[in-house]
Amino acid sequence: MDVISSNMANAETTRSELVNGEWQPYRRKVVSLQSNGGPSFSSLLQNEMSKGSAGGVKVKSITEDQSPFKLVYNPTHPDANEDGYVQLPNVDPLKEMTDLIGATRSYEANITVLNANKNLLLKALEIGK
Repeated sequence: MDVISSNMANAETTRSELVNGEWQPYRRKVVSLQSNGGPSFSSLLQNEMSKGSAGGVKVKSITEDQSPFKLVYNPTHPDANEDGYVQLPNVDPLKEMTDLIGATRSYEANITVLNANKNLLLKALEIGK
């Protein structure tokens, strides 16, 4: 969510990095995730049942999206080239919002699982009374 918010905040930033004496627009950042667990569901399940530690995922890397910048004709912009075009970041707000909703839904699903597990454990304790 932090990377998405950074992308959204810089969706119009035309001067982010100096490359070969020229200012480049902000490049969209992309998060790559990898599993902390074993290669299969059954090995993950056995691992969780024996150790009780969470597998989950972790951030593998944060890279820059190498897709081309958007060109917009605006000859009055201070960063316009000789032809009047301005390079804008390769950030698509619609894609960023879709990714944000997906991340939020994943977080909510994980919280629901934790709450269900807690309730099951509480019910098991009540049975033992």
